Amino acid sequence: MRVTIDSASCSGHARCAAAAPRLFRLDDDGYALPLDEDVPEDLEQDARDGEAACPERAVTVR
Repeated sequence: MRVTIDSASCSGHARCAAAAPRLFRLDDDGYALPLDEDVPEDLEQDARDGEAACPERAVTVR
């Protein structure tokens, strides 16, 4: 499973990190940082939770 962050769509609400703090990291301004590796199996539900929490749909799980 991979997670993609559309940086142009991210508005810095930080809801992905609030929903899944073990997976999503934020920059100093509160915007989600890109994930550059496969999501570990034990964090797959966290990835889905972060995707669902994003109001801009900037997070995509595939």
